[in-house]
Amino acid sequence: MNKVIDLRSDTVTKPTPEMREAMARAEVGDDVYGEDPTVNRLEALGAEMTGKEAAVFVPTGTMGNQVSIMAWTQRGDEIIVESNAHIFMFEAGGPAVLSGVQIRTVPGFRGAMDPEDVEAAIRPKDLHCPRTSLICLENTHNRSGGCVIPLDNMKAIYELAKQHGINVHLDGARVFNAATALGVDVKQITRYADSVQFCLSKGLCAPVGSLVAGPKEFVDRARKARKILGGGMRQAGVLAAAGIVALEKMTKRLGEDHEKARKLAQGLAAIPGLEIDMDTVQTNMVMVGTKGAGIDAAEFAALMKRHGVLFNWSTRYKVRMVTHNDVGFDDIDEAIRRVKEALGA
Repeated sequence: MNKVIDLRSDTVTKPTPEMREAMARAEVGDDVYGEDPTVNRLEALGAEMTGKEAAVFVPTGTMGNQVSIMAWTQRGDEIIVESNAHIFMFEAGGPAVLSGVQIRTVPGFRGAMDPEDVEAAIRPKDLHCPRTSLICLENTHNRSGGCVIPLDNMKAIYELAKQHGINVHLDGARVFNAATALGVDVKQITRYADSVQFCLSKGLCAPVGSLVAGPKEFVDRARKARKILGGGMRQAGVLAAAGIVALEKMTKRLGEDHEKARKLAQGLAAIPGLEIDMDTVQTNMVMVGTKGAGIDAAEFAALMKRHGVLFNWSTRYKVRMVTHNDVGFDDIDEAIRRVKEALGA
């Protein structure tokens, strides 16, 4: 059988040989007691790289976002998110279940909310209204196909939040992709958020884990929330060792994934019936419209699975393809060839 080309997500990446070696020789201790030196090193590195005071290692990005909401809010509060934000769409109602807060959504353009719309969504100080206690941003924006939120937009919303005494949390699951696309140090993005969650297990290839970074008092609360959710991981240095390699090495190669996505998008756009907005191909994701090809997204995904190309469908007529370290430029060429063959193009 031909090689399977897996474009479902950058979460499917395998640990690199360097990561596996680091994991095998990692010095460990009990992290719940704060005694795992490798975890401590990872947390310090993550805090330094994002310009924050402290950080805490958590098993998943979803947990990272949820412990952040738990740490910043009180029950009965309201948080503002973009209408297609991961926190709202794909975290199983966590803010309501875990923090007892409700979500107010604001529509965005490619994930970026208009600051005027955000300000209009902030609740007045009124007995009848919940307190707006947190604004959540997402960069890159998953549902928009990996689009990058412009820095001036983040800055405007952050300054607006400060005027109203509201904290800002950044779901930065792929924030290093955003930094790569913008050509800036990641600190230039995270400066416009009080806290940030970023994943090690997506394009950075670590097998497990995310970091939550912010002020020390916030991180202490987030660490307590992690314990409540069962996220204390004991000898987690075995995992943290891979995370250190991810931050030190894998953040520097993300531009290759962006090049692969551009190559994929250009190849697919040349196939009659497939529709791609090239302006949205900014990082490592490609959103492909299928309506013009006379096939819905689920059928297209099933068809290509039979041809050894895996990806997920997003809406009725749109699929998402994600490039990553485990897919080479030759694999991109082969994926394009197989799509042409399957569609009879």
